[in-house]
Amino acid sequence: MATSVTLPALGESVTEGTVTRWLKQPGDQVAVDEPLLEISTDKVDTEIPSPVAGVLQEIKVAEDETVEVGAELAIIGEDGEAAGSGDGEADQQADQGEADQQADQGEADQQADQGEADQQADQGEAEQAEAEQTQPEQQEAAPEPEQESETEQQREQQPAPTGSSGGTPVTLPALGESVTEGTVTRWLKQPGDQVAVDEPLLEISTDKVDTEIPSPVAGVLQEIKVAEDETVEVGAELAIIGEDGEAAGSGDGEADQQADQGEDKGEAPAEQASQAEEPQAEQAVSEQEPRQEAPAQEAAQASQPRAGQAPKHAAPSTTSGDGAPYVTPLVRKLAAEHSVDLSAIEGSGVGGRIRKQDVLSAAEAAKAAPEPEAAPAAGAQQAAPQAAPAAPSPLRGTRQKMSRIRKATARHMIDSLATSAQLTSVVEVDVTRIAHLRARAKAQFQEREGVKLSFLPFFAKAAVEVLKIYPILNASVEGEEIVYHGAENLGIAVDTERGLMVPVIKNAGDLNIGGLARQIADLAERTRSGNLKPDDIAGGTFTITNTGSRGALFDTPILNQPQVGMLATGAVVKRPVVVTDDLGADTIAIRSMAYLALTYDHRIVDGADAARYLTAVKQRLDAGQFEADLGL
Repeated sequence: MATSVTLPALGESVTEGTVTRWLKQPGDQVAVDEPLLEISTDKVDTEIPSPVAGVLQEIKVAEDETVEVGAELAIIGEDGEAAGSGDGEADQQADQGEADQQADQGEADQQADQGEADQQADQGEAEQAEAEQTQPEQQEAAPEPEQESETEQQREQQPAPTGSSGGTPVTLPALGESVTEGTVTRWLKQPGDQVAVDEPLLEISTDKVDTEIPSPVAGVLQEIKVAEDETVEVGAELAIIGEDGEAAGSGDGEADQQADQGEDKGEAPAEQASQAEEPQAEQAVSEQEPRQEAPAQEAAQASQPRAGQAPKHAAPSTTSGDGAPYVTPLVRKLAAEHSVDLSAIEGSGVGGRIRKQDVLSAAEAAKAAPEPEAAPAAGAQQAAPQAAPAAPSPLRGTRQKMSRIRKATARHMIDSLATSAQLTSVVEVDVTRIAHLRARAKAQFQEREGVKLSFLPFFAKAAVEVLKIYPILNASVEGEEIVYHGAENLGIAVDTERGLMVPVIKNAGDLNIGGLARQIADLAERTRSGNLKPDDIAGGTFTITNTGSRGALFDTPILNQPQVGMLATGAVVKRPVVVTDDLGADTIAIRSMAYLALTYDHRIVDGADAARYLTAVKQRLDAGQFEADLGL
């Protein structure tokens, strides 16, 4: 008996919801309480579970459609009902006009005809097409040879096309509550490569996080379903992993056959190829001879798509046409930004592939390399001609598609300005004492903590300490209530080649200078290398953006909703200032100075509140009493 799935009540004031994503498709088995779809309302985003176990028979509401509470979303049938429809429903969705024909001829004949039609389209042989179109009638009239019967039996037993040789599919997992799709940025393995359980197969980029997708089983990568730079939804099939025996039995012949004919004909035995017509045999010989006589041409031939091959399913090659390692567009862009010569880099990826970490390492090495010494006779005169202007960016005069992170940032910034009344206050701090402490302790600190000691941990320490005194800056607005958070979860804005990201230091108010420095370094490294988890960027209550690391004196940041405060730390610069001594006498001295800019939500934070907070932070930094944290 079929069971209806309806939109439940999701809150007192929630009257409707929008289907953002279906997690199951018609024909999929579902268990009790297994999530079926994601629903978005003006209050919450959540998943709708299945009320019963069975098979999803029909989807009533498409994605991006909005329905009222109580509306019918889908139909769940019993296992027996699903078995009766099975592949017929999937075939009917693919081509409804063939449903009656499938019922008359049977599923096995339909699969055989479809496989033969695909083979005829790929081979382009007119005579072979006519012979194979009449094959079902000949099979009914007279028995076929034993080999062809075995082939038909294999086709009958083959499941719906989910991968070559019945392998294990690799799908895009859920990477966060609000993440609905991802973009394949790079394949770490290629068809034919051995993979172990949990070994990374590819890199995926979303608007929240970049991560690697591991292999669910050990075996051989048989097929890549999604090419690099393609975007797919969560749950989409990315690749097929086969068993070791399947890969060994297929050899190079099966790989070539899959490339030419597609996944539906991956089960054809090698003997059947030898029984093809003479033109086919000659074509096979002509394709094999160059491989035997000129192995060096194999890479060039493999890099060119053949007729009948679908480009979007083609596996990306690890080398370019000239034999150089393949470089993704992201790596090329990163190399151009850092003026790194890709030809001089030895890639650390599979097959010598150059990864973004290789480019960043080369850029850091170039910065650390000593500059060439000037000629002793005319060093000062020759220094000016050596200062060549910076090379223009290759992006000049081009049009580039916005990345997912860039689009998400743009949307969030506009929403933030439309949500709250934002205002910025600025103070000036004297960090001369901190600069002296840092100079004394940085060598010992790095040896003890394993990270460098910058000014940022001092700013962070002062900021979270004062948040405990003025919790209005560590709050958020929910309806008509102010929520004062019980912990200081500090967001740290990190600049990456993909865009701005804000990982979070949980319970930052409980950490000392060393703990904050380690957390900042770890989050920054994992952010830039794409190894953040969704939880790493969730739960922030206050944010620091260190624009001073790029030389900016101060800025007016936009709040990271639903937070009500963000502190921008400016560059530390030495300049002459008026200093008053203990006796009240004024002198001019060279001091290390910096600006702190606080953006706050004027709905709940008054200007006086912001001034009191900034003044307290200034006093803590001016005093510079951090000896206990530094072990001095």
